[in-house]
Amino acid sequence: MSLTRREIREKALQSLFQLSANKDLTIEEAMQQALTSAEDLSDEVEIVSVPSYLDLLVTGVVEYQAEIDEKIQSHLENWSMDRLAKTDRVIMRIAIFEMLYVPDVPAKVALNEALEITKLYSDEKSRKFVNGVLANIVNELEEKEAE
Repeated sequence: MSLTRREIREKALQSLFQLSANKDLTIEEAMQQALTSAEDLSDEVEIVSVPSYLDLLVTGVVEYQAEIDEKIQSHLENWSMDRLAKTDRVIMRIAIFEMLYVPDVPAKVALNEALEITKLYSDEKSRKFVNGVLANIVNELEEKEAE
């Protein structure tokens, strides 16, 4: 199975969403479920190879979630993490993980990818909200680099 980075980001969204909804699920199980479509699910569960980038995103977001959430919270005005739509929160976590911890992904690419995925999984209002938060983080990172 050959996936593009965008498809991998979508699988990461699905995996992380499942993990947030089911605390008993392991990271590996969540990724396997995201990689296997409903039609593939039968009595015999086939273990598929997990792309290394998917593993990096999912385990990275889980590992650094507290730091990522602090970064998101610092850019929320009159809003709390609990009020964010779960989908939007996961999309932002993936993008911020890429911005902070994946050197070969420019921050603006992570932002753009997050917006494209938000178009698929959320509405226009969410897309604008996600754009506002992530654009502020991109600007903050660019300012730090300029120092």
